[in-house]
Amino acid sequence: MPHTQNVAVRTSKTSRVLLILTAIMGLLAFFWPLFLNPGSSADYETRTPFLFAAILPVVLAVVVSQLSSDGIDVKALAMIGVLTACGAALRTLSPSMAGISFVFILMILGARVFGAGFGFVVGTTTMFASALLTAGFGPWLPYQMIASGFVGLGAGLLPRAKGKTEIAWLCGWGFVSAFVYGWLMDFAFWPFNLGNGTQLSFDPHTSPLTNLWHFVLFNVVTSMGWNLGRAVTNVVCLALLGGPILRVLRRASRRAQFVPDATRKPTPEN
Repeated sequence: MPHTQNVAVRTSKTSRVLLILTAIMGLLAFFWPLFLNPGSSADYETRTPFLFAAILPVVLAVVVSQLSSDGIDVKALAMIGVLTACGAALRTLSPSMAGISFVFILMILGARVFGAGFGFVVGTTTMFASALLTAGFGPWLPYQMIASGFVGLGAGLLPRAKGKTEIAWLCGWGFVSAFVYGWLMDFAFWPFNLGNGTQLSFDPHTSPLTNLWHFVLFNVVTSMGWNLGRAVTNVVCLALLGGPILRVLRRASRRAQFVPDATRKPTPEN
């Protein structure tokens, strides 16, 4: 019988440190308005290129640190390219209604097989590539890249499991991450674009907790149905397709031998 052990791309200590710093930087990119006056929507658009300029070097640094530690080789880079292209294509094929989107499926499954660092990179590159296909460049793109990077990162950190338990973990993360992504993306523009004239608006003169409560109410009113549609799509696709796609990706990882090991014996397959 074929060997089914997961062969993940190793995450070096340097990559772990970079991923932690990236997570902290990403959260600050979203939540700094809670502690500083965010300004107007014009300020939001002006600051975005600087955020974009900060993301790309971090993604490249993660890849380079993986390359230097033999965590990612040319074959693994090719796999990143394949999953990125497929994920971008799936996004363009997703219907623009009720939050239904297939873009997260491959980044979640790829991160499960190849690791958290791999998942973060695929999450960011998928959103960038899909923007190229759809002409979706705008001040929202860097935030999309960070938020989807978190989706891949979280999938790569799920506990070890097999069979139905593994699929259950993936479905659970698919459900939760859909809301996390939606919340982060809503919070990226909410302090700037809603204005000051409603009870759901951001108030720079009140406490962070009060503003978070305003945001919760705003998100429930405006985005709950969209986030729920995205979450249900993730769960259904992962439940139906997760097992077969995992087997394909794991077979590819074994045949490509992403993690070189001189002591590893060839795995017989029938």
